[in-house]
Amino acid sequence: MNINATLLGQTIMFIMFVWFCMRFVWPPIMQVLTARKQLIADGLAAGERGKHELQLASRRATEGMHEAKQKAADVIAQAEKRATQIIEEAKEHAKEEGDRLVAGAKAEMEQEVHRAKESLRQQVADLAIAGAEKILRREIDAKAHAELLTSIKSEL
Repeated sequence: MNINATLLGQTIMFIMFVWFCMRFVWPPIMQVLTARKQLIADGLAAGERGKHELQLASRRATEGMHEAKQKAADVIAQAEKRATQIIEEAKEHAKEEGDRLVAGAKAEMEQEVHRAKESLRQQVADLAIAGAEKILRREIDAKAHAELLTSIKSEL
């Protein structure tokens, strides 16, 4: 066997093998590799988009929390304002009620004073009538009248 012929045969077979691989084996491998490369690129892009969306969601959540805190502070401020207003209304109502009670008490006192005055007038009138009866029963005498008035005064 000739080494040159063997070497030439092997070279031809190697070239045919390379051509066969380039023609039938290499394209499907390249398609799979290209698809895999595209899949990896899409996955990385999706990861970047996800990271970006996560940052945006985090910002929105932070802003939402800030807005919620602001709204809560506003609600608390309104509640405090309303509580103060309710307290003031209650104070005014209590003052009006107190004034009404004081006015009622004053009116009742005035009625009592009026009743007492009427009672005293009635008693004075009764005493005057009693004194007049005693004076008229006795004869008209200045000395007797003076004694009678003194006794009436002492009774009062």
